[in-house]
Amino acid sequence: MPYIVDFKNVSTVGLESSPVAEALAGLRANEARYFMNKYKHEFTVVPAGESQDVIDYVNRVLQERNIEFSAKPLETSHFQVENIRWTYVFYEDGLGVNVLYTIDDPKKRAVGFKLSEGMEVPKELEGKFKFARQKSKLAGTIRGSFFVIKGEY
Repeated sequence: MPYIVDFKNVSTVGLESSPVAEALAGLRANEARYFMNKYKHEFTVVPAGESQDVIDYVNRVLQERNIEFSAKPLETSHFQVENIRWTYVFYEDGLGVNVLYTIDDPKKRAVGFKLSEGMEVPKELEGKFKFARQKSKLAGTIRGSFFVIKGEY
């Protein structure tokens, strides 16, 4: 069942099993606010059990860097605004992964990693990426990193 993320009244719906559910809900709400403010797009998530194709797509892209997360996916989101396809997977450990894939510009394609406040850097990313810190009223301190996508997906 799709769920429209409310960034005014942050809810842990769908994320209850996460040890950092409140922070992960804030991270998800932070993304929802971004898409509403920039694109007037409602950020909608779907339970991972109903969106295996989205998880498979993200896993294919992550194979560029031989990354395979052991954490359980909880929710996904997949949509297009303007010429950009966005794909998200939110994991139980508090990790948010997004794939930004421009349709017409191969130079603007990347995978982003965002760590919820209170979570450790996943072992799959340790030592491979440097994380920048970003403050968010909704999510506290978010740590983020990314890599540029080289292949076609």
